[in-house]
Amino acid sequence: MTARILAIANQKGGVGKTTTAVNLATSLAAVGKKVMLIDLDPQGNASTGLGIDRKNRAISTYDLLFGGATATNAAVKTRVPGLWVVPASVHLAGADIELVTAEKREFRLRDALRGNTGDFEYVLIDCPPSLSLITLNALIAADGVMVPLQCEFYALEGLSQLVRTIERVKSTFNPGLEIQGVVLTMYDKRNNLSEQVANDVRAFFGPKVYTTIIPRNVRVSEAPSHGLPAIVYDMNCPGSQAYIQLAKEMLKRERGLADNLAA
Repeated sequence: MTARILAIANQKGGVGKTTTAVNLATSLAAVGKKVMLIDLDPQGNASTGLGIDRKNRAISTYDLLFGGATATNAAVKTRVPGLWVVPASVHLAGADIELVTAEKREFRLRDALRGNTGDFEYVLIDCPPSLSLITLNALIAADGVMVPLQCEFYALEGLSQLVRTIERVKSTFNPGLEIQGVVLTMYDKRNNLSEQVANDVRAFFGPKVYTTIIPRNVRVSEAPSHGLPAIVYDMNCPGSQAYIQLAKEMLKRERGLADNLAA
């Protein structure tokens, strides 16, 4: 089995990237998929949000890039059945500087994953909020990119740069890379601006934008402080239900891609 690898990326911070990575991974595991989440953000929020204590991060994503570790031996089991995480450690903070002079610097993550994903069906990569060498490693290793986009002013600012980067990676390093989908996050139905931004994003990306929209939700914001994904912390809150729906929509889209390849 070859795992499907998806990078979750946006160079802007505060767009719900890590929240999407954690809750989408959990939702996929909940429907029976075996999932690995790679925490490639030096802040390590995905690891913390899944309850991985810092003392249980002896092998981390830094070791995938520099230590010769493979994803399967670095993965830590979470409290969510079917979900493993390769945690981030403090060492990742300096990785961009170290990568500048490293041999095969763009391909470190790809080489760590290639042939080393065992029986995992999905590998999700939570990228840092920047277009850095670490993010470049994720884009080169991935089959597709999922872009979380907040329904707020400036949402589309800088997005053209991300799209250009993806196209450049595709043409130079990874011909199979595609934008798997765009996820609208932080939607506030009381705010007319949210609807306007959603319409602008759909006009820009067309069918790449998921129908499912992730609303602003206090329970989703609270969950990481308990070391739990939102759908475990409160499965019935609107945010959790939206992520469950997003996972269903994503799998449907994935089946469509597989059918097109087989045709």
